[in-house]
Amino acid sequence: MDVVSMTRFGRVSFGVACAALALAACAKKADNEETSSTTSTTTATAPAAAPAAAPAVAAVAADNTDTLAGVKFASYTGDAKKGEADFITCKTCHAIEAGVNKIGPSLHGVVGRKAGIIPGYTYSAANKNSGITWTEEKLFQYLEGPQRIVPGTKMSFAGWPTDPQKRADVIAYLKSNS
Repeated sequence: MDVVSMTRFGRVSFGVACAALALAACAKKADNEETSSTTSTTTATAPAAAPAAAPAVAAVAADNTDTLAGVKFASYTGDAKKGEADFITCKTCHAIEAGVNKIGPSLHGVVGRKAGIIPGYTYSAANKNSGITWTEEKLFQYLEGPQRIVPGTKMSFAGWPTDPQKRADVIAYLKSNS
């Protein structure tokens, strides 16, 4: 193979690897009894020298809206137009249209809605049992780091921990499309 061919092959390989990682990040976790029983069986037969599991993380209280950075939603004015552009990150897994579930549930009417209630979508037990109502303040906190707010959620998005304005903009966009 000549140098040009090797370079092209490397770029194609890199592109394929990036696409595979993106798909894996958005993949649905199986949330059924068969998986649970398999996990239980595997755990029961695992050797004693198995690596220690990560410590359990407690969910943030449903009515708590404190962010890690200490910023408050009220300090920001969201721009729905900018939020629409930022929502591109979310579009892989979520639709804004009512009744359109993808890897994640439809986000139509999410502001003010209780967590885990969209018909036709299989939520994680953590999300379904969170007791959360998606106020603007709670969404602001959640978009900072979803796994912190609902440990065990199927949502693999890491959040926007350092960009509170982007969180406020996306919330304004979601609110404008409800």
